[in-house]
Amino acid sequence: MKTAVKYLFLTGYFLTFSANAALKVFACEPEWADLAKTIGGKHVMVTQATTARQDPHQIEARPTLLASARKADILVCTGAELEDGWLPLIQQKVNNPKILPGQPGHFMAANFIKLLDVPREIDRIHGDIHAQGNPHIQLDPQNYIVIAKALSQRLEQLDPIHAHTYRENALAFINEWEKAIQQWTVQAEILKGMPVVTYHHSWVYLNNWLGLKQIATLEPKPGIPPSAAHLNEILNQVKNQNIKAILCSPYESQEAAKWLSKKINAPIVMLPFTVGGTENTKDLKSLFDVTIEKLTIAAQ
Repeated sequence: MKTAVKYLFLTGYFLTFSANAALKVFACEPEWADLAKTIGGKHVMVTQATTARQDPHQIEARPTLLASARKADILVCTGAELEDGWLPLIQQKVNNPKILPGQPGHFMAANFIKLLDVPREIDRIHGDIHAQGNPHIQLDPQNYIVIAKALSQRLEQLDPIHAHTYRENALAFINEWEKAIQQWTVQAEILKGMPVVTYHHSWVYLNNWLGLKQIATLEPKPGIPPSAAHLNEILNQVKNQNIKAILCSPYESQEAAKWLSKKINAPIVMLPFTVGGTENTKDLKSLFDVTIEKLTIAAQ
């Protein structure tokens, strides 16, 4: 009798623990941390590996990150080689089979998106290129609809007890997101064809969505800082193009942008790039609210 009671007690304890325990999410970038919180709600505990002030291509595998990755139930990252400079090292060190490739706990957002700028040939002579395509998919809001559905399904798979909640949260997000996209599209009508210069080739999805015309990139090749000779070439290329803005992200050096800005009298527009990139970009919606606002001001 005592054995039976003890068994029932233990069974009830583990069922209660399973129902109440939060999924531990290791999000590589701020945008995926915010999306995971939105869909997961109180049933997820999210650790964010990088901030908007850090280059997501390369960060230090700090002890706190290792500890979080070791306990994680799911890894939510961009993929497409964006995190190849640090994520494989973390996975190797923590020895957590749940977050390895091929497992349900290994979620790469880029796998659900048609990537742009897929290179025709892979050669380091062309700079820091990504073989699968440009990984900066977070700058087109339309991508989040597909990714939200996929992430919800993955959370449902890992935590079927709360599947209904994940599904409902994802549907609510998508419904509001589609309305927001319609509003942004109307506001951004003025931006079609607007000539811009960028520092790094990281705005291709934003350009594609809004119809911005990227005239030049300050980096001669991806990941290679511009030389004086290259900047003079850029100057000759853009000086008669009526450039409306020089786009930079929070983690990029502005020295070259400042030089060109003075030469052509075009403003440097610091876009948030991701959640947290400016003081008033606290979530995904404000990320695009602020981006559209800054660009429309520059266009006037």
